[in-house]
Amino acid sequence: MREDLVYLYNGNFNSLLDLIYRLLNLKNKPLDICDKEKYRPSLLEEVVELELNDHFDINKLNLSSNIIKTIYYVYLSEEEHKELIIYYFLLNALKYREKIFTMRNLKCVSSTLKIAKYVSGESHKLKGFLRFKEINNHVLYAEISPTNHVLELLSYHFTKRLKNEYWIIKDVGRNMYSIYDTKRYYIVSGKNINLKEINTSENEEEIENLWLSFFKTIGIKSRENKRCQMNFMPKKYWKYMIEMEGVYEKSNHE
Repeated sequence: MREDLVYLYNGNFNSLLDLIYRLLNLKNKPLDICDKEKYRPSLLEEVVELELNDHFDINKLNLSSNIIKTIYYVYLSEEEHKELIIYYFLLNALKYREKIFTMRNLKCVSSTLKIAKYVSGESHKLKGFLRFKEINNHVLYAEISPTNHVLELLSYHFTKRLKNEYWIIKDVGRNMYSIYDTKRYYIVSGKNINLKEINTSENEEEIENLWLSFFKTIGIKSRENKRCQMNFMPKKYWKYMIEMEGVYEKSNHE
């Protein structure tokens, strides 16, 4: 059994699980697991690239939906060596099952729960902070720049929240789009689509002014607390929030 190999996977969740499933069955402990598109070769590392299944049957792991959901959130993170964290978490989860969540003394467990909580928290914040605007042909459009890859989580949420609307959410930093056609959403790279110039609809300015007026009206000037506001509404989300755009631009020039 070798423990000095770096294994590459196809960059998607299913192929990662397929790789980990094989390694666990072979009792191989990897030196590291990397997305092959992000891997940077090293003369000191021996790389193994297996033929993996992008449609791996998750039921083969025989684990609860709670465990699968937790590791999926870790996969969506930008944590360094997240694949290795998932590997060791699954190694123990197959032995301890649901008890794994109580075993925070294990580093892989504490790391997994911490990362999953961070990703879940960012997704939850953006469900409230994301701001759509109406563009061409009455399509709703929004931009985000999240730390983690939460576009899928937001897409699932808004298929329930805005199921009868056509909408597009763009992850600016990753140049990824989620496009919803009232039936299902498609997540695609900006490299693979050709969106024409996005123009706001004639009604959008009026709608934004109404929202700004409402936002100012419900605020109580004497109880304004910027520090407290930033705790609940972190500055990194201000850029794409209609009511905070002016404040964001001003703070960047101070």
